[in-house]
Amino acid sequence: MPAPPVISATCKQTRFHLLDDKPSNEVDVQGLSILIGSADQNSNDISSNEAASTKTKDKIKAKLKSKGRELVTDAHLRLKGGRHYGLVGRNGTGKSTILRAMSEKIIPGIPYSTRIAILQQIGDEDQSGHTRPAKSGIENEDMTVLQKVMQSDEAKNNLSQKIDILSAAFEDTDDTFNPIRASRQLKHEELETQLCLAQKNASLRSGSRGLQARKELLAMEAKITASADLLCQSKDDLDPSMFQQETQAAVDLLSDMQSHFEAIRIPDIEREAHNVLRGLGFSEDDFSKSYSTLSGGWRMRATLAGILIQNPEIMILDEPTNYLDLLGVIWLETYLKRLRESSETTLILVSHDRAFMDAVCEETIILRDQDLTYFRGNVSAYENDRKSQQLYWARMQEAQDRQTAHMQDTIRDTMKQGKKTGDDSKLRMAKSRQRKLDERMGIEVNAKGGRFKLNRDLAGWHSTRRDAIEIPADEKAVVMSFPDPDLTELRFPGPLISMEQITFGYPSGSRGLKRAGTGSGMSASSTTTVPVLNEINFSIYPGDRLGIMGLNGSGKSTLLKLLVGQEKLLNGRGTISTHPRLKLGYFSQHSAESLRATGIAEPELSALALMMREVGGTMAQGEVRALLGSMGLPGRIASDVPVRLLSGGQLSRLALSVTLYPRPHLLILDEPSTHLDLDTVHALASALVSFSGAILLVSHDRYLVRRVVEGKVRGIQKNSDDEDYEEEDDGDDDDDESSKRWGVACKRAVYVLRKGKLVEQERGVEQFETSLEKRVNKISYST
Repeated sequence: MPAPPVISATCKQTRFHLLDDKPSNEVDVQGLSILIGSADQNSNDISSNEAASTKTKDKIKAKLKSKGRELVTDAHLRLKGGRHYGLVGRNGTGKSTILRAMSEKIIPGIPYSTRIAILQQIGDEDQSGHTRPAKSGIENEDMTVLQKVMQSDEAKNNLSQKIDILSAAFEDTDDTFNPIRASRQLKHEELETQLCLAQKNASLRSGSRGLQARKELLAMEAKITASADLLCQSKDDLDPSMFQQETQAAVDLLSDMQSHFEAIRIPDIEREAHNVLRGLGFSEDDFSKSYSTLSGGWRMRATLAGILIQNPEIMILDEPTNYLDLLGVIWLETYLKRLRESSETTLILVSHDRAFMDAVCEETIILRDQDLTYFRGNVSAYENDRKSQQLYWARMQEAQDRQTAHMQDTIRDTMKQGKKTGDDSKLRMAKSRQRKLDERMGIEVNAKGGRFKLNRDLAGWHSTRRDAIEIPADEKAVVMSFPDPDLTELRFPGPLISMEQITFGYPSGSRGLKRAGTGSGMSASSTTTVPVLNEINFSIYPGDRLGIMGLNGSGKSTLLKLLVGQEKLLNGRGTISTHPRLKLGYFSQHSAESLRATGIAEPELSALALMMREVGGTMAQGEVRALLGSMGLPGRIASDVPVRLLSGGQLSRLALSVTLYPRPHLLILDEPSTHLDLDTVHALASALVSFSGAILLVSHDRYLVRRVVEGKVRGIQKNSDDEDYEEEDDGDDDDDESSKRWGVACKRAVYVLRKGKLVEQERGVEQFETSLEKRVNKISYST
């Protein structure tokens, strides 16, 4: 299996950073550069921290550049204590890698004692498929859900392990030297940690600070040597007074650690763990279940609960809503807003859910063009401000262009008249106006927003030229283009798929609980069924836009699997009819994970090679490249980057390409926005709006359902007085006409699957959202 990528970080302030043992919820690092390179090439360890002792930083940076790519260059990473930040940027720009560099203290300037809790987007495995080792002493398969959550705090776990080691040494009455041996071992391990930090400090500093750091390193090495010698001593090497003194020191050490552990207030943490788990959808009975039996989505919830109860200095949540249903999203939104008021924890959040980001975040960090910029406001405020700035500067540029054209005409006429009549005054006037045109055209406002004055705003400068007007440029828009189906292939009218009186359930124990994935305790003779769907009547016609929402475990995925034929109607009754000429495209919520597993199994497999294998010769390579390019995987990304190294968003685009290449008449999409960034979700919505086939969308993303199913541009309520409300009209009229050719009106409807029944929502997403907000308020009140 290939080694994981190596991350390296350097900054301007490196030599001035102190060996600080005081945790901080603030970060201020200037001149930050982060590079990611492959460890498979030549060197397996080229991190700047270890190589800096023999190489200059510039040489290290050049070496890493040749092996990988730079994510940020000369950026300023600034976090204020207690603020909630939203980090935005396109898929593949390195958001997750930068957050990982922060959490692992690869970035210089973050105190090593600062507690950083991170929920990573990919869960327990990194992008290369390497499973991260468990951080607690209890093996994962032996953990209950509650134990997993309680064991998530690494600092508390380390302290608990030290107490257990020292306590066990005192309990061994056969060997009275055991407490001294254990105490010495714990102190030696602490010295080794300090030695690593001293080595890092000495390698990064220069000048007088470097000299002092090297002296401290020599002193620390002497302590390590002395400590190692103590570990080799036996009981016979100690006189009685020293034996008694060290035994008392071990007793004092154990007492101090126990006092510190008691100060953590475990009962309060356990009570908070119960509250958070309930808020994230676990029941009381689930707390004692084995963590290893949970499905991937429920494991992520348990991991998220472990992050939320830690109260660290810095909390990093990378796509926490990926596996949450809408009830969980609204609960987490409420929890984080309360955290902002009651805690000094600094939060960095990455999410594709626009409504969630807007509600939680106070400031926005924009990762763009290998730089970090900041905006005081949420994502929507940032986008509105950027549009306003573009309009403001565009109008100023337009007005100045008109003024410049008028002055040029005047100069030309004055010059012509002066030459014709020999009037030197006119010639001087023309030259004066030309000088004014050359020097005084540009920005007409100063840094404070007032009117620009030359003698005040450029006082003392030799040049009198103003800065040119620059209109803020947008990133190249994300565009997705779905190939339209050939509806004439259907040949005759009728529903594409219909379900009549569908009642379905799983044999008791075969499905297990919704959180347990596969139930291991099922007996072969079990005949009772657990009901999932109850008398479902559902039809999809050409051109329909239908959405299904509901809580996790309500049976949405089961319903889709029955529709696409992945689940057989053996344990139920009813009829499922499919148009005999239907081409169906199905995007599963696990499509990206399946492709990642394929990429790990075949490390050299590229997206282009995978697609060529999928199409099986039905498309030429140029057509496959065009399809991948239309989905946002152009050129070398498709042909040269292994599938295992694609980001989550890129894997989702690849999965969509696999779904769309047959040009299906009906798209069934199960959580297609997972792993996508905000811009890509917008592009996906636009592509779905323009798609001429029928769409069945299952999603917790309120924006996506409102835009695609309800036909709203910005997801604003139809009855709202907001002037920004608009009905979507780009492509929907064509959909209506194509469906009416079969004598059926195009239908738009949002359903909620609840207690096995599909219930149409008269007010769409708003109705479902309101009901969930009431439930969240009840949960919050009861806890």
